[in-house]
Amino acid sequence: MTSPEHQPPAPQPSEPESAGYREQVHRSSGGIAGGVLLLAVIGWLGIDAVVTGEGRTPWLALAALLFLVPLVVAFTLRPAVLVSEDRLRVRNPFRMIVLPWGQIAALRSGYSHEAVTRSGAKYQLWALPVSLRARKKAARRAARAAAEGAPETTGRSGPGRGGLLRRAGAGDGPVRAETDKVMDDLRALLEDRGEAETAQGEVTVRWAYEVAAPAAAGAVLLAVLLAVG
Repeated sequence: MTSPEHQPPAPQPSEPESAGYREQVHRSSGGIAGGVLLLAVIGWLGIDAVVTGEGRTPWLALAALLFLVPLVVAFTLRPAVLVSEDRLRVRNPFRMIVLPWGQIAALRSGYSHEAVTRSGAKYQLWALPVSLRARKKAARRAARAAAEGAPETTGRSGPGRGGLLRRAGAGDGPVRAETDKVMDDLRALLEDRGEAETAQGEVTVRWAYEVAAPAAAGAVLLAVLLAVG
């Protein structure tokens, strides 16, 4: 008598229900454009000083590059808000904050956008800058539309973009500035996912030493060169 062959166990999914969802990323297009421009100017001036400079000038230029480039990257290219079904990840200039939806008490908008945890901690969303000019422009558009008897809507993204936020924030509302619309969608998602079992956990904060360390080293080197000069 032969024993039946044992079949290998079926592979188990590595992630719960959100495994098939691609994380959405929100970044400031103005910040990225400004950062690229600043890096181009700093790089051009710094490399020119290194190549053509005399005496201590090349060393000062190298120290300045080591100090300035990480700071420009940190404040312009690095910030992002990454949204998934279970958590909100906030990448600020020098920190990465992971906020499960169940730990977020509120998402506030004033002169800045911020997430407030149940413990009372506040984290600013650097990638979603507040534009008072955009708010005033949106208010003028809403007033004009109301006067014409045709209220405008937020114009949320179509089927090809932002599926998760679109499902959570379904429906149209008054005209809003772009980052305010994103915050509206995040609030709808918080309301929808805040009590979900997979959206619980602890808030974690990690410092971006890969950005802070080069900037600190450049600052120290620059200070030493200026002091001994």
